Amino acid sequence: YKTNYKCLMPTNTFGPNDNYDLMDSHFLPAIIKKSHEIKIKNKKEIIIWGNGKAKREAIYVDDIADACLHFMNKKVKETVINIGTGKDFTIKDYAKIILKEIIKNKKILIKYDKSKPNGTPRKVLDISLAKKYGWKAKISLKNAIKKTYKDYLINIKK
Repeated sequence: YKTNYKCLMPTNTFGPNDNYDLMDSHFLPAIIKKSHEIKIKNKKEIIIWGNGKAKREAIYVDDIADACLHFMNKKVKETVINIGTGKDFTIKDYAKIILKEIIKNKKILIKYDKSKPNGTPRKVLDISLAKKYGWKAKISLKNAIKKTYKDYLINIKK
């Protein structure tokens, strides 16, 4: 029927209304929840699953929505387009970034639960097609974490 179907393939996505369950959430909301608990309970350490060396790419949900709108109005010949930031960090780096945003200047020790899985050593998407068609993520990781944490604080009170 000459319909231009597209499949946008996002990387690890996070943002408001995420799943913060420590046993079955994705790594980023779990670290946000753990960091908040450290803050309110005045703890001195965070425990991360695995050895912290696995690398992940993450994108804020509003950037995914923006990509959907962008590509709905584009004629493209490809049927699958990766949507991400193109930047990956170690789980340890994410923990440091999140702790800095939530805890601020307090020094927190990062420990590792090596009985838990690391997962795939590296997950980062090739986003060259998205860039070719004029799309890129707009929200910085820091701002995305701030917005997600603000939403987390609202939702834990409900």
